[in-house]
Amino acid sequence: MATKAHLVIDQGTSFTTDLNLTDDNGDPLHLYNYTANSLIKKWYTSQTSIPFTTSINVDSGAITLSLDANTTASLMAGRYVYDVDVTQISTNTVSRILEGMVTVTPSVTAGIYSTNTTWYANGYSDGWNRYKCLILSMLL
Repeated sequence: MATKAHLVIDQGTSFTTDLNLTDDNGDPLHLYNYTANSLIKKWYTSQTSIPFTTSINVDSGAITLSLDANTTASLMAGRYVYDVDVTQISTNTVSRILEGMVTVTPSVTAGIYSTNTTWYANGYSDGWNRYKCLILSMLL
């Protein structure tokens, strides 16, 4: 059964976290011949996903998950789900080691842009976001 953990990602920033895997004695798991995969989805049943970049330190038992600033800027603020699977290469055995919620916190500076005279906030040009961006454009 996977461990549950909540991640918080600041929209428009680089995100990195390390997962330190240990055995029952607290010693690092040696992850030779393993790969790691991790995805973020809006819902468990979503067809679209954002992959974390994963890397494994085989000696320390650490798996690093990361997203660059452009990727986090493309995520709408809100809640998502994620999980982390490891695959033992020689047997093709897949194990889920971590799962949970991701909260993307909104950014003031990332995700606001204009095309001609229309301002967009995080990809939206309608409703309240459009109104806020029009006010912003008048101030600039």
